[in-house]
Amino acid sequence: VKVEGKENLDKNQSYVFASNHTSLYDIFVIFGFIGRPFKWVMKQEIRDIPFVGWACKAAGFIFINRKAMKQALHSMEEAKKTLSNGVSVVIFPEGTRTYTGQMGEFKRGAFMLANEIGLPIVPMTINGCFDVFPRTAKSVSRSKITLTIHKPITAEERQGKPTKVFMKDVFDIINAGVEEKYRK
Repeated sequence: VKVEGKENLDKNQSYVFASNHTSLYDIFVIFGFIGRPFKWVMKQEIRDIPFVGWACKAAGFIFINRKAMKQALHSMEEAKKTLSNGVSVVIFPEGTRTYTGQMGEFKRGAFMLANEIGLPIVPMTINGCFDVFPRTAKSVSRSKITLTIHKPITAEERQGKPTKVFMKDVFDIINAGVEEKYRK
């Protein structure tokens, strides 16, 4: 795994990291190579998976009920308490893994959270994980993997922009870093 762009981060700053989600391997790459304390934001349904849900809850990860806005807002309040002193959050704004290697449409949650808390958003592009273990695969293949950490987009830079506009900005930054064969 090759990591590019770690110099874009301040070790004392908390961030909202937003990454493309091509494979289960994305999770291992981020855990192993981001080099920062962070919590995941994940869909509520993961809480019901035996052992996995319990472990995620014990680790302090943030569950979002995507079907109930009131509960999602409560989750954001919990996230605010967690995200300080350099502890960040990682979100896959697509909400799920891709079937094709191309990015899907972004959901607003990551961007609402970043605005609500006032944290910089850091776009990240992962390449190679789809070739290692695509969603429909039964076995793992070998491939070079690259994690690119792009420059943060501060709350000040987003000030006054509609959410859809900076969502597109983040999408475009991540997509520009995606390998040509999977670029949208």
